[in-house]
Amino acid sequence: MQKLNTTVVYILSIVGFLCCCAWGLGLVASIIAFVIATKELKKYAANPEMYSNGKQMKTAKTVALIALIVSGIATAYTAYNYFAFTEEEQMERNIEMMESLGVPQEFIDQMRTQSEANLDE
Repeated sequence: MQKLNTTVVYILSIVGFLCCCAWGLGLVASIIAFVIATKELKKYAANPEMYSNGKQMKTAKTVALIALIVSGIATAYTAYNYFAFTEEEQMERNIEMMESLGVPQEFIDQMRTQSEANLDE
């Protein structure tokens, strides 16, 4: 009996989860994982007695689908924030978040100064 290659699907799904906020990188990895899993399951459906790990591939496809959904939501949210807010609004939101996380004030002031210098150019 042969085995379907679930390892690639799992690795790409994990990359999809880890990179979900990296401007679509996680989305691309998740789509590739989902497509590979779908193709492998079609091979399994055509000849199930030839493969020993069809159930594991179904699980891998589910993981890929979840990674795809999470990456899609994160990419859509990132794109929304990029297009919905001006640079000044984005910087103020980032500064507010840093203050709530307890980032040292001198670092925040330095960021604010650099931001204002970039906006003036």
